[in-house]
Amino acid sequence: MNAQRNAGKSGKPRGGFRRTPIRARVGLAMRRSMNFGPLGDVEQMMQYEGLSMAPISTGDASLSVGGVTVLPTAQMSDIEQGSVAGLVIPGGAPDPAAEEKVAKMITTARANGMTVLAFGEGVLQAARAMDIDPASLAEAPGAVIDSEGATPLMTREQLALVAQTLG
Repeated sequence: MNAQRNAGKSGKPRGGFRRTPIRARVGLAMRRSMNFGPLGDVEQMMQYEGLSMAPISTGDASLSVGGVTVLPTAQMSDIEQGSVAGLVIPGGAPDPAAEEKVAKMITTARANGMTVLAFGEGVLQAARAMDIDPASLAEAPGAVIDSEGATPLMTREQLALVAQTLG
């Protein structure tokens, strides 16, 4: 009798939370003290737009930040092979040892036609790597570097529009 009563129920709550399907993966250069500045939690917004961030190591295999260990799920070869739809360079503590590797990630991503999103200190680093005048992006909390050049990102709405085009 109980089985008959529950036969029409799927066991899932109606109107419950449904995660946005992932349509593309973007590389995330791992940095100490990673942050996205005034644009807030960019990773959550990217997930809402159907993008998954895949951390890429810029030094050791993993990175511990505030007691949380971030393990890389992508590598430089994913950029070279086009397995990621773009590259995200967050702001963070400068690391001279990783500077060269991050610059190589940026130039490789652009050489493969990928969009590069940079935030905070990552904006100036991306501009230097692409031989773009850093002064044109100095006041921007974020920047997008793509086939059309470098464009400052001033708001989350602008970032959301760019995220919709990735993948």
